Amino acid sequence: MFPSILIVDDEPSILQSLSGLLTDEGFEVITANNGYEALKVIDTEAPDLVLLDIWMPGIDGMETLKEIKKTSAALPVIVITGHGNVETAVKATKLGAFDLIEKPLNIDKVIVAINNALNFRRLEEENRYLRKKTIEKHSISGGSEPVQALKMQIANVAPTESWVLIKGENGTGKELVARTIHQLSPRAEFPMIDVNCAAIPETLIESELFGHEKGAVAGSSTKKRGKFELANTGTIFLDEIGDMSLVTQAKILRVLDEKKFQRVGGGRVLTTDVRVIAATNKDLEAEIDNGSFREDLYYRLNVVPIDVPPLRDRAKDIPALTDIFLAEAAAANREKRKTIAANALDILTKYTWPGNVRELKNLIERLAIMVQKDTITIKDLPANLLDPKTAASELFAIEGMDQARIAFEAEYVRKKLAVHDNDVGKTAKAIGVKPKYIRSLMTGKKG
Repeated sequence: MFPSILIVDDEPSILQSLSGLLTDEGFEVITANNGYEALKVIDTEAPDLVLLDIWMPGIDGMETLKEIKKTSAALPVIVITGHGNVETAVKATKLGAFDLIEKPLNIDKVIVAINNALNFRRLEEENRYLRKKTIEKHSISGGSEPVQALKMQIANVAPTESWVLIKGENGTGKELVARTIHQLSPRAEFPMIDVNCAAIPETLIESELFGHEKGAVAGSSTKKRGKFELANTGTIFLDEIGDMSLVTQAKILRVLDEKKFQRVGGGRVLTTDVRVIAATNKDLEAEIDNGSFREDLYYRLNVVPIDVPPLRDRAKDIPALTDIFLAEAAAANREKRKTIAANALDILTKYTWPGNVRELKNLIERLAIMVQKDTITIKDLPANLLDPKTAASELFAIEGMDQARIAFEAEYVRKKLAVHDNDVGKTAKAIGVKPKYIRSLMTGKKG
């Protein structure tokens, strides 16, 4: 389908000549003699672009432009004028015109302006689509009462500039909440920069947060922009803020208060305009009492507190989450989507999930890889789910847990161990099981 162009002009000669030229260029052309007619055509024909004359009887081009933007904000409008001046151009731009072309018209300039406007509209539509997909990807899944309350909190705070402190256990989805808030905020077009406060060494924290000048940090021969500089006009996400040292907390507090900082080794003062979202799995008030967290920083961050519920408090969401994770696993592995038996799903809903949603997701991924049948049954579930009070090492005592199944499980764990440098503790945390479970699989012995 060829793009459709609406030409609005009260001069018949302009309409005729421009229509012919644009038709020859492959465009579908619609014409209107005045602003009233143009608004009716836009409502019924939905053109891709409007060429709009300024000087017309009745409502002039400026008023028509204003009305177009009220009802069709995304529709690109190129203004045509025989009396072009700076004031007209500025006013048209403020009202939302994409471009302004002076008469007498040069067809080459008109074609270039039209193509630029159509390309810009296409990019805007792609951006809206990608943003919608990003919001869907980062949406909180589930319809339980705790999740509905969480979604309401996010919807209320996201459009504001308020700072947010997200609290919750490991694996509950605190980062997901932070990204959803950012994507629904006025800063969504700008970056969200993550800072893992627990992972950055104390010796590098200033460089990571504020950047450094060339040669200011050992081993670095180039200038580096810090997280606060990269996040300017966007959002900075301070993840695991409770694991930040007191020294670093003091530096962060100063930047948050003054909105100014200097790169390491630099003398120039830089300003930052960021929205701050922080997250923690710790009880910061208890950390304040034992002297591990600054009270003034806590109250600076805790403008809008959001508590993310653990999975055990939203068990009604487990069937929906399981369905989503099975679909994701099938897509990632390019395999047929597996189903889960009703009694096996019932086991999942009754489990306490100490690793929360992350543990559930890792388990479903593991089962989707290991189970060769189309349906996951009770016999495929790990021992600690079948009876939470039973030690994971009793995997080998469960009826139906044959050697082939154990081999599948062990192979999966070996791959995960390799990713985490054979650290049993880190691997157990990453895949949502107990270290004893991994040792049992690796040794083939109980305990």
